[in-house]
Amino acid sequence: MIRFEEVSVHYEGAAEPTVRDVDFEVPEGELALLVGPSGVGKSTVLGAVSGLVPHFTGGTLRGRVTVAGRDTRTHKPRELADVVGTVGQDPLAHFVTDTVEDELAYGMESLGLASAVMRRRVEETLDLLGLAGLRDRPIATLSGGQRQRVAIGSVLTPHPQVLVLDEPTSALDPAAAEEVLAVLQRLVHDLGTTVLLAEHRLERVIQYADRVVLLPSPGAAPVLGTPSEAMAVSPVCPPVVELGRLAGWSPLPLTVRDARRRAGGLRERLAARPAGTAPASGSTAAPPTSPSPDPAPAPAPAPEKAPASAPAPEKDPEKDPAPGARTAPAPSPLARLFRRGARGEVPGAAPSPHVAEVRALAVRRGRVDALRHIDLAVSPGETVALMGRNGAGKSTLLGSLVGLVVPTAGSVRVGGAVPHRVSPRELVRRVGLVPQEPRDLLYADTVAAECAAADRDAGAGPGTCRALVSELLPDITDGTHPRDLSEGQRLALALAVVLTARPPLLLLDEPTRGLDYAAKARLVGVLRELAGKGHAIVLATHDVELAAEIAHRVVLLAEGEVIADGPTAEIVVSSPSFAPQVTKILAPQPWLTVTEVREALA
Repeated sequence: MIRFEEVSVHYEGAAEPTVRDVDFEVPEGELALLVGPSGVGKSTVLGAVSGLVPHFTGGTLRGRVTVAGRDTRTHKPRELADVVGTVGQDPLAHFVTDTVEDELAYGMESLGLASAVMRRRVEETLDLLGLAGLRDRPIATLSGGQRQRVAIGSVLTPHPQVLVLDEPTSALDPAAAEEVLAVLQRLVHDLGTTVLLAEHRLERVIQYADRVVLLPSPGAAPVLGTPSEAMAVSPVCPPVVELGRLAGWSPLPLTVRDARRRAGGLRERLAARPAGTAPASGSTAAPPTSPSPDPAPAPAPAPEKAPASAPAPEKDPEKDPAPGARTAPAPSPLARLFRRGARGEVPGAAPSPHVAEVRALAVRRGRVDALRHIDLAVSPGETVALMGRNGAGKSTLLGSLVGLVVPTAGSVRVGGAVPHRVSPRELVRRVGLVPQEPRDLLYADTVAAECAAADRDAGAGPGTCRALVSELLPDITDGTHPRDLSEGQRLALALAVVLTARPPLLLLDEPTRGLDYAAKARLVGVLRELAGKGHAIVLATHDVELAAEIAHRVVLLAEGEVIADGPTAEIVVSSPSFAPQVTKILAPQPWLTVTEVREALA
């Protein structure tokens, strides 16, 4: 059904081809998983199937790609639309109508299908993807995960023979991701649909793949094989495989069920070393606000609430780190940029014990109660993960903290100030937000121009932002256009732009979208260093592995309300939906990450 024959793609201005000597075939009715680190050309390979490469993206394609017998060199994307359905990393780029139902019908209208057929398929897709309750909603009002489901649904309704999906579950909560993958399985098994997808969250999809196409490094020829064969040599792998490698299991497990069957001996080895007795550098420590179990002389308590105009006091985080915060053995270049701290000082202002305080917050958007009676306090050095299903209110809460959303009721204080009443130039020194769509922050033509603008906006010294970019993206040149970066690279650039102002409160909305495991590990290291220096971090995420790795606290939201708030280990271990793979494998022992297990066995 899909055939690559010695395909290479070279973009203008690039020193080397993005992909080279790609040769593989995906038979009809199979699900093939495209795997590899960020930047190896996975999106380019996917684009070649739909004809977007090179007809839309430009560049030179050598070799031959055929889909259902059609040569993509001689057939433009519109001439392949009845055969191939494509969903890219950015769902917003696909939408052409205003409402959910209209978007699901648009592709069929373009193909001239009968009205009765369109009506039936729209209803089927609404039910398949759990979108029935959103059918009349404007797309602009949907959460990121809801938009992703609509984008997937819009390519399912025409019933294409081939589906090409780039990070299809990246913005979905665990339950919604399972629903989408179950739908793909039904299409493959029952209708013979051929699926080629790229996904960094391998823990979600590896067990569903019939075959894996591994791109091990930029320009390297692909490695083909079964999921087990590919994971044995892959530089990227899910936690279940990483744990299998650590334990020496062969063949490597691909599912939690397989791993649990073999984990008896590993549990016995770990039983003598209870989780948490000697936390690893990557483990989850107690929140800074957690009381000490042993009484000790304490200083006079800080006032409960600072005046509205008072940001948190100046503090040298090197000499006075936040209680319970993790610290790195030696500061990296990134950490040195934050030595001075970031909290301003107002003469005569009382210190606040919290970087941010939310009290009885309610937000109503049209007929929807996005948030209801939210209470939240975030302390210096604390990392809080907001979790919950798509549409639970996580992004709205972040928007309230950064002043983008005005409360309907209740109050929000960040550094003692009301965010939506503070000037933007002052606000960037109190709080920074990296949104779900990093491109919303990027408007210049080059990385160098973005960095120069960030330095000016933050009042930072020249080169401050560029130093951050070098830490996060060591291989990106000054002349690179932000639109030419991958999703993960754009995220890292947006993070550097926000961090230039050294805000005491950092907000991140789905920060691991588009990141492979190595890039995610770098991000975790950066965030851990910032927390260790006293910066508070609040992130909205569906990535349970990220929350297990870095969060002190997890706050679960449902229907705009907080349904759980507590230490990460307590919340995720007891949740079948939000527990990480290591926790499920080693239960009832409360281990969270492979890093914890590795250090316990050392």
